[in-house]
Amino acid sequence: MKEYFPVLIQVAIVLGFGASALLISVLLGKSAKRNPSKDMAYECGMLPQGKGQPRFSVKFYLVAMLFILFDIEVVFLYPWAVNFKDMLRDHGSMIFWSMTGFLTLVTAGYVYAIKKGVLDWKNS
Repeated sequence: MKEYFPVLIQVAIVLGFGASALLISVLLGKSAKRNPSKDMAYECGMLPQGKGQPRFSVKFYLVAMLFILFDIEVVFLYPWAVNFKDMLRDHGSMIFWSMTGFLTLVTAGYVYAIKKGVLDWKNS
């Protein structure tokens, strides 16, 4: 139980800080008077025009998801390339074929995305 005591103290401090920050915000935040000009978005001295948040194309999200996918691929490839030297000596063919299969699946996904036109910005 002695090992967990510092962790419990830290959790209590974090919860106390969070609760006190929220309480101070509620108490001091309502003291200011509200009016429509103060609640308007500040646009560097210009009156705001149009909607506040523009709509993004679906292609934006598809490219973002593809970026995350290929970023995760690098996360899996880096330790494989760096840390498995001893295992490579003992089980070289298994490691080679498993990584070849992984890269084949990722390449197939990349080719599929290109054929679907996900990365073609001219048609957006």
